[in-house]
Amino acid sequence: MTLFLGAILVILLASIIAGLVRVLRGPEPAERMLAAQLFGTAAVAILLILSRLMDTPALLDVAMVFALLAAVTLVAFVVLASRRAG
Repeated sequence: MTLFLGAILVILLASIIAGLVRVLRGPEPAERMLAAQLFGTAAVAILLILSRLMDTPALLDVAMVFALLAAVTLVAFVVLASRRAG
């Protein structure tokens, strides 16, 4: 089980690297924001897996904070984008 979760962690880190490429090269702000949302989702998943592997329940709280911050960031982006468009 530990090997399986370690493999998932490597895949999540690879997705973060792929998202970083999109943030740096993304032609549209919306594409960059979606890549930043990928960072938040991957960070939550990584923290949940690490919490399980290290048997540290405090990481669950940190993951919840990251999830809330990702949602607030997306709402702020949508509000600012709608103000620019209108």
